[in-house]
Amino acid sequence: MNPRTAETVWIAIAIVVDLTAIVAATVVGYLLRFHSGMFPFEYLHPITNYGGGLILQLAIIPVAFAASGLYVPARSISWLDQTYLVASSVSIALAVTTAINALILQDFGASRLMIGIVWFLTILFVLIGRLIIHSIRSGLRRRGVGEERVLIVGSGNAARIIVDRIKRAPETGYRPIGFIGDDSDPDVGIGLPRLGALSSILPVIREHQIGEVIIAIPTMSHLQLLEIIEQCSGARVSIKVFPDLFEVMASGVNISDLNGLPLISVKDIALRGWNLAIKRAMDILVSAACLVLLSPLLLLIAFAVKITSPRGDVFYFQERVGLDGKPFLTYKFRTMKPDAESDTGPVWATMDDQRRTPIGTFLRRFSLDELPQLINILLNDMSMVGPRPERPVFVEQFRQTIPRYFERHQEKAGLTGWAQVNGLRGNTPIEERTAYDLWYVENWTIWLDIRIMLRTLWVVVSGKNAY
Repeated sequence: MNPRTAETVWIAIAIVVDLTAIVAATVVGYLLRFHSGMFPFEYLHPITNYGGGLILQLAIIPVAFAASGLYVPARSISWLDQTYLVASSVSIALAVTTAINALILQDFGASRLMIGIVWFLTILFVLIGRLIIHSIRSGLRRRGVGEERVLIVGSGNAARIIVDRIKRAPETGYRPIGFIGDDSDPDVGIGLPRLGALSSILPVIREHQIGEVIIAIPTMSHLQLLEIIEQCSGARVSIKVFPDLFEVMASGVNISDLNGLPLISVKDIALRGWNLAIKRAMDILVSAACLVLLSPLLLLIAFAVKITSPRGDVFYFQERVGLDGKPFLTYKFRTMKPDAESDTGPVWATMDDQRRTPIGTFLRRFSLDELPQLINILLNDMSMVGPRPERPVFVEQFRQTIPRYFERHQEKAGLTGWAQVNGLRGNTPIEERTAYDLWYVENWTIWLDIRIMLRTLWVVVSGKNAY
């Protein structure tokens, strides 16, 4: 089946599943409210009293979903974003439904508790339905059903990053066919065949039945970009552009005013004023709660570290660079043998690192060795969310080679960060991590911090790129 047709079919299935979830939420909500014995009531409402409201919901909620972009085809999704969009759309739709019932239809008989139950169940059932659809689609895509053939424009580091991400996420259904580029373009070994030069992009698209083109030449001029888009205009393909480092860092561009003179702001620091106070308050509350709730686990880990490696200490103290480039000591459970760097000097841990203790491999895989840094957060050395702190020797090395690297130290280091929840843990490209860190610094919101903390739970459980 053509990928475009397949997307239309899946959208239709999603609408049907959503409508089914809405009906189910009303029926189950009615049974819970009036027949479960969980809630007292003065008189039994017949279910027909809610028929008019149900019909309105069936008409309004899909429209609200469409307006929120919940029916826009997407090969990768954020469940936190989807939950927020579903909850807000359902809330608006139910508010409109209640207003129409009360003001236009003059129907004031609906149970307020019933409305609350239906609101919750509608969100829950819609999300469950979408989770089932997503699981089925992901499974089919892994088997090559509904795959999208992708052509990469470029052969440098940006192309390598894109190909690596595609290969690490088979559930998206992307299949990179090859790349195109001129002979003078750098080749970093992205593992795809070269299919032609930039001037031959349209014949390549038609010959290989390409559905999506990803342009991965960050240094490309606007004129060159327009030329490639113009060449692709004769084919039905989607075109995406991988932004250069500057564009990623300055993604929060906005217009400000200076006494009537318009100015474009390409760099701003979101964490200041009241935002700093809010973030600090959240750090104290969350870290203190975690230390109390996780205290049995912390004691168990300390015991395991000492039993499996009695020659060394339970904790490991290491100097890292934090806010404004000031050094501080991070607290960790020891996962390496004593004097692990006596022969090598400061080096990053690697996969199958022979310096790890028996329990250290497990602790590092699930980031449990980082839990003592909750104390660093209480002491105001770190934050729950922020750029991960590096050792001084690496900071000095990176600031010499990575543009704007030191600007990530404009905020406190974090126990977790935007780069980490996007798969950039362990021995991953420092350039890419820096871009994510700087984006976080310039686009901070309390909701972004909450999203990152929730996503961290999944990342830690998966144990990817952690060694």
